Amino acid sequence: MTRWVFDGIGLPTGEQVHVEAGSGAPEVLPGRFVLPGLVDSHCHLTIGVSAAGPVRLDEATADAMLLELGQAGVRAVRDVGGDRSITLKLAVNPADGRPLVLAAGRFVAPDGGYFPGIYEPVEAEQLVAAVEAELDEGATWIKLVADFPSVDENGPIRGSAMTPNYEIDAVEQLIAAAHARGARVAAHVQTALVSELIRVGVDSVEHGEVITAEDLAVLGARGGGWTPTLSAYGPPTPDETPERQERRRLRTERMTEMLPLARQYGVHVLTGSDMIGTVAGEVHQLAHHGLTVTQALEAATTSAIDFLGLTGTEDLVTYDADPREHPEVLATPTAVVLRGQRIR
Repeated sequence: MTRWVFDGIGLPTGEQVHVEAGSGAPEVLPGRFVLPGLVDSHCHLTIGVSAAGPVRLDEATADAMLLELGQAGVRAVRDVGGDRSITLKLAVNPADGRPLVLAAGRFVAPDGGYFPGIYEPVEAEQLVAAVEAELDEGATWIKLVADFPSVDENGPIRGSAMTPNYEIDAVEQLIAAAHARGARVAAHVQTALVSELIRVGVDSVEHGEVITAEDLAVLGARGGGWTPTLSAYGPPTPDETPERQERRRLRTERMTEMLPLARQYGVHVLTGSDMIGTVAGEVHQLAHHGLTVTQALEAATTSAIDFLGLTGTEDLVTYDADPREHPEVLATPTAVVLRGQRIR
C-alpha cells in the first residue's frame, strides 16, 4: 500500500495545503494544484446518442464509461436515469478505478412522455409503487421526467409544446413516498412547471432553463440543487434557424442572470454531463454564464460533495497548471487517486 502525499495549492479556494490519501509508505504526488475529485451530478451511464436519438448501452459500455470518468478525475457520478438492471448494480460496490455511483434507476415518465425505447412507462396510478420498487432495489434518487414535448415512434415531434407528464398532486405523492424512505427526487423540467415542482418539494432541478429568482429563493432556503446541464444544448450549428438562434440567445441571457442568483440564495449549483458533455466542459460553460471560475469549480467539487452527502477524504486529483486560469486542464489531470488508490 502507498500513502499518497501532496503539498501545493488546494482548490477551489486556493490555499496552501498538505493532504494525504491511502496508507503505507509515503510517495509524493506530481502536480502543483489539487482538487478533492470531480463530481458528475447528472450522468447517464447506460444511455448513448445516435443519429436517431438516445439509445440504450450495455453493461460493458457503462463500465468503460466509468473507467474513462475515473481517469478524468471524477470521484462520483449521480446517474439520473437509465437501465436500472445495470445502474443499480453499479451503485452497490464501486470497482477499482471507477467513480462511486449514486443511482436513480429508471426514468419515471408515462407512455409517450420521454424518448421511446429507453424507458419503461410509469402511469400516474403506478407512481408510488414505482418509487418503492426503485428504492427496494437500492436507488437513492428518483428521476422524474416532469415535462416533455409530444412524441411519436421517432421521438419528440419538432415544434410540439412541452406539457406536464403528471398532475402536480401525483408528483407530490411521489415526492412524499421518496422522502419517507430517505431518498430524494431529481426532476427533468424545461418549462414554468419548475415553480410548482419546487413548491411541492422536489430536491434538485435538472435543466430548469426558465427557473425564476423566486424559485431559487425557495429552493435555496431548503438547500436544494440545480444542475443546468449547459453543455447538453450543444454548440450553434451552421443551419440553425433564426428561431433557434433567438431561443439560444434568450436561454444564455437567462442563465447568466439566474446562476449568480442561485449562488446568492444558497442553491447548490452542480455540474452534469448529461448525454453529450463532460464535467470539464460544464465548468467552462458555467464560467461563461455568470459564475466565477472558482464558483464553477465549486459546482464540480465541494458544492456537489456537500449536496450529495459524499464522505471520505481519499480522493485527490492534481494538475500541473491552475484550472482557475486554464479550465481546459480539468480534462487531463496529472494524477488521480480514488479511494486511496492511484489510478493515473
